[in-house]
Amino acid sequence: MTTTATAPLVPSMPGRAVSRLTLRQTRRGALIVAAAATGLSTMVAVQYRTTFADQLSGDSIRALAENPAVRVLFGPALALDDPGGFTVWRTGTPVLVLCGVWALLTATRLTRGQEETGQAELLLAGRLRALDLPARASTVLAAIAAGIAACVGAGLIAAGTDPHGAVLYALCVLGTTVTFAGVGMLAGQLAPTRAAASGLASAVLAASLLARMIADGVPALASAGWLTPFGLAGHVAPYAENRPAPLLVLAVLAVAPAAAALAVAAHRDLGAAPIARTRSRAPRTRLLGSPAGFALRRAIAPTLGWAAGIGAYFLLVGAMTASILEFFDTDSAFTDLAATAGFGGLSTATGFAAALLTILAIPAGLYTAGRVAAMAAEEKARRFTALHAGPTTRLRLAGAEIAVTTAGLAVVLLAAAVSMWVGARLTGAPLTLTDTLTGAANIAPVALLGLGAATLALGWYPDTVAAIGALPVAGGFLLDVIAHSTGAPTWIAELSPFAHLAAVPDTPPDWIATLALTAIAALLTLLGLAGYQRRDLTG
Repeated sequence: MTTTATAPLVPSMPGRAVSRLTLRQTRRGALIVAAAATGLSTMVAVQYRTTFADQLSGDSIRALAENPAVRVLFGPALALDDPGGFTVWRTGTPVLVLCGVWALLTATRLTRGQEETGQAELLLAGRLRALDLPARASTVLAAIAAGIAACVGAGLIAAGTDPHGAVLYALCVLGTTVTFAGVGMLAGQLAPTRAAASGLASAVLAASLLARMIADGVPALASAGWLTPFGLAGHVAPYAENRPAPLLVLAVLAVAPAAAALAVAAHRDLGAAPIARTRSRAPRTRLLGSPAGFALRRAIAPTLGWAAGIGAYFLLVGAMTASILEFFDTDSAFTDLAATAGFGGLSTATGFAAALLTILAIPAGLYTAGRVAAMAAEEKARRFTALHAGPTTRLRLAGAEIAVTTAGLAVVLLAAAVSMWVGARLTGAPLTLTDTLTGAANIAPVALLGLGAATLALGWYPDTVAAIGALPVAGGFLLDVIAHSTGAPTWIAELSPFAHLAAVPDTPPDWIATLALTAIAALLTLLGLAGYQRRDLTG
């Protein structure tokens, strides 16, 4: 009788297992981003043929291309007589920002986030090297970026746009997504915490977008556009000039941060960070005497960061108001097109302010959802264990976070309103502080819906807090634009909370809708708190 030795159950290819795990951890978000980017691009290309093509004259296109405010806010207006060119101009920046933000946040979660939670230690307990984790994450993110770009390009080709321009634009999406994935990877190697890494990478993205705006608005600084993926996408000019050369520079930008991240990872210990917090400073115990004080202390830095970023953008918008109004006065065709897309009343200062402040609901809602998601992350990382072990109830802890987040929302809205008014005053636009304050306050119920949805997820689905919290604001806005652009039935449009917002300050507030949205947000929050009290802690 012969016996057969059984080989030990050791994976022969542990790297592949890590790659599959990374793909499983990122596929849901990737599918959402791919669907949003592809759907938005395809919808606008199709809409152009049915709505816009016959309304754009040569004079209108030239006036739009020559307007400095339009160039700063939306980029150069090129090939607007082509459905692909119009789509890239109208949706290019939002799509690139969406892909970039997702990539950098995912990268920091896969690097510094896994080190914080201890998952990296478990993965490295076997035959993997420390360098294998960021290397595999970079490869998976690059493959996902290629898939997102392929979906966008295929959608534009299916919509009937020129394949050459669609391929070049898809390569711009690919390069931008990989660039900010690399930025997130590098930040995850440098910063001591996931929150700090995400903040650092987000600041790089914001600076890149600002550089593009400066390059398009100030001819003397046009060369700054070559330093940012957003500017390089403009230099490629899909559907217009179709220049492939800037893609070579974009390839260098895409590779450089990821290579730097791998170089840093190869020379540091797990859990260590070159940008380390000092250990020699005296203890700082301010605001640590109560749950409310602790929540306030945690929220100060991110709230100020959100307020500064949003304030800077609305300062720019306010400064551009006079130029935009002048443009709409000379060509009413674009006023009609904007109304078709759901942005009416742009020919007046208050109407323009109402339209732009409506968009403020998106970052404001994302801010509230992000603060609740940060609480969920702290729980999962077991940094709240000591608090839960004490006499303080969960209701008090979560209530303090929600109250501080609501106060932070007020700070963010105030920063946007004051900044927009200051910008308008600097350029002589007829916009008062009361106008901007009432317009910012008008969108607060929608932002509170984001807070309510995130709290609901915290109580019942804690692994999906950020996604569910973003649904009322990001998803609601997208639904509102699609419904207006495609002539969808009224009941579909009314599913979006944006459909119930009055155009304040151009029109009086709709108090019934405001109270109804606020009540729904409060109900979602209460349901979330009830679930949070009853469920087991994660982590």
